[in-house]
Amino acid sequence: MNVPFYTATREYKNHKAEFDSVLSEVLEAGDFILGKAVKDFEEKIAAYTGAKYAVGVANGSDALVIASDILGFKDGAEVITPVFTFFASSSCIARLGGKPVFCDVDEDTFCMDMKDAEKRITQKTVGLLPVHLFLQTADMSSCMALAKKHNLKVLEDAAEAFGMKELYNGSLHTAGAIGDMGIYSFFPTKTLGGYGDGGIIITNNEEYYLKAKSLRVHGATKKYHHDYVGYNSRLDSLQAAVLNVKLKHIDEAIEKRAAHAKQYSELLKNVPQVKIPVVKTKGKEVYYVFNILAEKRDALQTYLTEKGIGTTVYYPKCLHEQECFKYLGYKKGDFPVAEKLCASVLALPMYPELTEDEIGYVCEKIAEFYKR
Repeated sequence: MNVPFYTATREYKNHKAEFDSVLSEVLEAGDFILGKAVKDFEEKIAAYTGAKYAVGVANGSDALVIASDILGFKDGAEVITPVFTFFASSSCIARLGGKPVFCDVDEDTFCMDMKDAEKRITQKTVGLLPVHLFLQTADMSSCMALAKKHNLKVLEDAAEAFGMKELYNGSLHTAGAIGDMGIYSFFPTKTLGGYGDGGIIITNNEEYYLKAKSLRVHGATKKYHHDYVGYNSRLDSLQAAVLNVKLKHIDEAIEKRAAHAKQYSELLKNVPQVKIPVVKTKGKEVYYVFNILAEKRDALQTYLTEKGIGTTVYYPKCLHEQECFKYLGYKKGDFPVAEKLCASVLALPMYPELTEDEIGYVCEKIAEFYKR
């Protein structure tokens, strides 16, 4: 059996008529840049997340850079962010001349360890950049308390967290809508993913919203009138059209991911060499990926590849070990939990269109590997 790690073709076939229709509308209207589809999508994202404002941009990485710029994560300012995550969560700070200050992560959730983060706060610290990773949110109650205590701004990297919720101040809040600003990525593999790149910034602050709208178009407040030196980063109308269709089906897609995770957990619970995900979030988890912690991870991955099963490693190397961040002065052993995760994490196929038979096959081959 061949089980791809990810495929978009099954989803397209399921909703082909809808996708073809909205794409034709954009092509016939010719409003490719910040057109009606983008405006509609921004309004729908704001409504879905509970945020007052949403600004579509070219990708999730740009969303992080623009939000970091607005929040002052630049020019020598220190911002604390987890060391176990995708590169963009720290490059957005470094690109603006700020200083990423890494902290370790929780071994169960893979998310930012807020106690370790607090130890790293200095007089130069201006912000916190928590990342909601894989299936659940970072501890935003502790994060916001820490921010209030030290007068820090909070930028939520919710690139992987669309649909996740966190119990905060007695009620459920959508990941990304708790801090000062939040961002999502619509890279194709994401829970809400386009058929190309895309990203969005959300906020409840009107000043931040207006500046984000300006910065995405070269800092212009109206055409050819530039208040800032901005960026060229706009969500494409064709991608917005695709995302509008997918947003209609997102809750069903999230439910299917949850069912897949339940099947994985049930079938792998008696494989002692594998640790299945631990859910600690007090809200709603969403399985963007299904990660296991596996003994002999690299050998297992090779074996599964031979059996036609796609997998990937999030992440094979911690950020403090990246060549471009050597100037920060960290060394191997500084973040023991993150370094342990890098050696054992393996992501299994996870998308709504997976079948029970495919998941059964994946789990059968994992068990078979360890019995050899």
